[in-house]
Amino acid sequence: MQPPKVILLDAVGTLFGVRGSVGQVYSAIARKFGVKVPPSLLNDAFFQAFAATEPLIFPDTDPDEIPQCEFEWWRVIALRTFQNVGVLDQFADFTDFFDHLYTHFATAEPWFIYPDILPALEAWRRIGIQLGIVSNFDSRLHLVLKALQLEEFFTSVTISSYVGTAKPDPQIFMCALEKHHCSAQEAWHIGDSFKEDYQGAKAAGLRAIWLDRPTQLVGI
Repeated sequence: MQPPKVILLDAVGTLFGVRGSVGQVYSAIARKFGVKVPPSLLNDAFFQAFAATEPLIFPDTDPDEIPQCEFEWWRVIALRTFQNVGVLDQFADFTDFFDHLYTHFATAEPWFIYPDILPALEAWRRIGIQLGIVSNFDSRLHLVLKALQLEEFFTSVTISSYVGTAKPDPQIFMCALEKHHCSAQEAWHIGDSFKEDYQGAKAAGLRAIWLDRPTQLVGI
């Protein structure tokens, strides 16, 4: 089999995942602000709020304004999460709480690298395959990659909020390939979402590889 010129990878759920669950992280930080709620309730409420929200994309937005748009997008999800479990009014200052929560997910602490990732990245780099990331996460991804010491492996990072379109739309894959001056036929994409990664990449003409990892949804 001819090796690819470029391998594109998803980020959250493929390279790294949340330690425990989103609900556990939300619950632990809320407790520091005097609000106690079971992680399982928060996890379920988060999934509901996330599923009901439009994609994390901001077409025709000034790039300088996107970080604030991302912050507000996640703040609404967090607000709805705590509202759905009936404890929102227990926060003395929800904005202060959310600032801490949002910053926490930009560090290494809530994440773990999957054990198969570093050996694969090192092997691909050793044989000269270019590596890039295509993600529906937000611009904090750059901070997370640096904190986890993964950034050195990647020559491109393509994020939906800046491209203005999200996986599974083929356009986000084409934007990533342009950074490598690479055709779809010369590239692979690997990710844990059957719809967003496998079907999206296949529709864009890449060789698509689905990682069937335990289900895990990113959330701050």
